[in-house]
Amino acid sequence: MISFYSFHIFCKLNSNAHGNTIRDRKGKLHIITNKRKVVFYMSKKGLKLGVALAAGAGAAAILAKTSQENKEIKATKAAKAEAEKNDYRNTERGKYEKNSKGIYYTNGNYEAFARPEKPEGVDDKNAYIVGSGLASLAAACFLVRDGQMPGSHIHILEAMDIAGGACDGIFDPTRGYVMRGGREMENHFECLWDLFRSIPSIETPGVSVLDEYYWLNKADPNYSLCRATENRGQNAHTDGKFGLSDQGCMELIKLFFTPDEQLYDKRITDVFDAEVFSSNFWLYWRTMFAFENWHSALEMKLYLKRYIHHVGGLPDLRALRFTRYNQYESMILPMIRYLEGHGVRFHYNTKVTNIEFELTEGKKQARTICLLVDDEAERVDLTENDLVFITNGGCVESTSIGSQDQPAVFNPTLRPGNGWDLWKKIAAQDEAFGRPEKFCSDPEQTNWMSATVTTLDERIVPYIQNICQRDPFSGRTVTGGIVTARDSGWLLSWTFNRQPQFRDQPKGQLVGWIYGLFSNTPGDYIKKPMRDCTGKEICMEWLYHLGVPENQIEDLAEHSANTVPVMMPYITAFFMPRTAGDRPAVVPEGAVNFAFIGQFAETKRDTIFTTEYSMRTGMEAVYTLLDIDRGVPEVWGSTYDVRDLLNAAVQLRDGKPLSDLKMNWIKKFALGKAVEKVQDTDLGRLLLEYKII
Repeated sequence: MISFYSFHIFCKLNSNAHGNTIRDRKGKLHIITNKRKVVFYMSKKGLKLGVALAAGAGAAAILAKTSQENKEIKATKAAKAEAEKNDYRNTERGKYEKNSKGIYYTNGNYEAFARPEKPEGVDDKNAYIVGSGLASLAAACFLVRDGQMPGSHIHILEAMDIAGGACDGIFDPTRGYVMRGGREMENHFECLWDLFRSIPSIETPGVSVLDEYYWLNKADPNYSLCRATENRGQNAHTDGKFGLSDQGCMELIKLFFTPDEQLYDKRITDVFDAEVFSSNFWLYWRTMFAFENWHSALEMKLYLKRYIHHVGGLPDLRALRFTRYNQYESMILPMIRYLEGHGVRFHYNTKVTNIEFELTEGKKQARTICLLVDDEAERVDLTENDLVFITNGGCVESTSIGSQDQPAVFNPTLRPGNGWDLWKKIAAQDEAFGRPEKFCSDPEQTNWMSATVTTLDERIVPYIQNICQRDPFSGRTVTGGIVTARDSGWLLSWTFNRQPQFRDQPKGQLVGWIYGLFSNTPGDYIKKPMRDCTGKEICMEWLYHLGVPENQIEDLAEHSANTVPVMMPYITAFFMPRTAGDRPAVVPEGAVNFAFIGQFAETKRDTIFTTEYSMRTGMEAVYTLLDIDRGVPEVWGSTYDVRDLLNAAVQLRDGKPLSDLKMNWIKKFALGKAVEKVQDTDLGRLLLEYKII
């Protein structure tokens, strides 16, 4: 018999209850079933019987609930499976779902080695590419390789009679060898290497451009034995040191973590002071990347974050990789041959003077391309199936080239029908197309000069070898990047890469490159601005900083070298302070058949004035407009890698641990206690490994 006092049951209905079992401190057991709440008051002895009775009382309700829930779950799963089938993304993480532009970013070999399926309707489309610089050639290559567009449908419209844009390198019979600039690359140019693995070498059958580049830099790694000189060719003994004070380090760290929007329209002088500007760090940085103090603080921050994994390689340039020959022969020519082999059409002496758009609510469509073909006006009418890739702006526009006996004049006039004029006409049609005036309105703040020097005999060679400490004729690395004359009024830097720099370069000659950041200040030997100097005079200034005896300088510059100066009024226009919207998105919102590519198009996280930026904008443009189902390689994520961040923090302090920072006793005590807490953990080991503590 069960005692009334040992077992009392009270049931009440509760329509909001669900299926749970709870027991409170008084021994009251709540068995909650669907739409009913059954409450049992019992002693411990009666617990088992109470549970049995409760189970019996609620069984019907539980079974009813289970049956209904099973039906709902099955229906939900079926709907979800169908949705996933219809929106299948061949990725592992949700962050790789396509964004509003129709692309997604990825990393790792799974996506890197995959070939996308042929996009729907691509055989019915045509492509018109404005310009033939690196971004344009990249876009054409991605159209062929990943878009699988017939080559005959791709038209490259080039105003000049040669392709390559700023990536030049030629022999001019009237002047000599000319290279306006060079290209410094690194191993994490993800889009560039993604493409060059597919571009055949023009020297070695069965080998890609990436293969030959990889093998070359493995066998002959780059590094400098003398990064800077002073006192006429003497080693400045920067000795791999950054020379930053604790305050200077904190200014860099603060900039690193400052949100982009707080840096809009700000200059580097707004975030740094003499603690940074007087350091070796700033000498390395500004001469390697061509930053001026008045340039964009935002771009400075983006560079810091983009290349944080290479901070330790700044003093001796070991982070860099270089091509075998000049940029035109090593990069541009193989791409041209690849495209020609696929039937892509190059239209030279064809200048795009305007592109007209039809703009309606939520939709933007390129309707007409206005052309000058051999100075004859023509128009190309466009449909949604006609894709247009626009190189807006141009860093080498209004370039002038001098000679051994003539200066390269500074003439920043923007000519009708060229890149800046085209962008201005396009921008006037819609605010989403950017604000070109932000970049091209002050050429005094965006110019510098370069010069190509060719040694004609052996007399200058010993002075080069004395500084670089290598044989320039070995065929291997020579200077290992630029050498900066830190006490030069022009802030002169110079480099000789692997020789020969041109395939047809005569034996016994060297071809090198000189550039000066300050074109409007007097030289130290030639007492006038670089922009007013002939090639011979620029060579004389360079020889002075090599340490050539003054009584030999003019003779060597005139008879033992040929020097060709180049003035570029807009070479760093993209570094000017900017805000959101100053550069158009690669594919603006609502655009159905056009994209912007090159250094003045906006893409997240990457940095301009690099070959990678050109490649990335070309790739993103093609993948978006053709809806290619493959990930675009994301910008290398070292800024999110704690190992790279820890290493950079110590490297910037010249190897001193952060625990040596000057701080008051309270902070030092707190840091000590924190270190004690983690020293026997994996975190502590990581901090020790990277010399943080």
